[in-house]
Amino acid sequence: MNWIAVGLGNSGAEYEWTRHNTGRIALLQFAQTRKLGEWVADKHTQTLYINAEVEKIPLDLMLSEDFMNNSGKPLRALVRSKAQAAKLIVLHDDLDLPLGKFKISFDRGAAGHRGVQSVIRMLKTSAFVRIRIGISPKRKPQGEKVLNFLMSNFRASERLLLHRALRDVGSATELIVTEGKEKAMSMYNS
Repeated sequence: MNWIAVGLGNSGAEYEWTRHNTGRIALLQFAQTRKLGEWVADKHTQTLYINAEVEKIPLDLMLSEDFMNNSGKPLRALVRSKAQAAKLIVLHDDLDLPLGKFKISFDRGAAGHRGVQSVIRMLKTSAFVRIRIGISPKRKPQGEKVLNFLMSNFRASERLLLHRALRDVGSATELIVTEGKEKAMSMYNS
């Protein structure tokens, strides 16, 4: 049973650097910096994927080519049991964490994140690993401003901070695969 890492986001150039695409950005950077291969399009599942290995452990990377709210749809065919769900890593943006920070969690609710809600709904479980990547400035937006904020692009000055955090997100992803989620949580959540 392979590990699966999914980067949540919206496909399309207009969303490429939006805050809501942080999970997608993280997985793209992970694949590129570790030279895991080229993305292959699967028109049937509307995904891009790479079948890779991390220290000889199979790891499948996946990006949905659909919208965030449908993130769970392509996973339904790949994750058919709780045991398989336990080997799923979902990378996504988190408005409750400051930009430059991230947190690893397991078997938690969606906390209002519609992409994560879709994954939970389709898999009928929340028992998977999440890497929640902070996108908030010092003052978190409230109310109707949240959607505009999520769909806004990272400023150039913020991208540097984001890329530094994503290096650690990549290392945490590798550690989850090679040594387990508990080890990664103890190292990166403190």
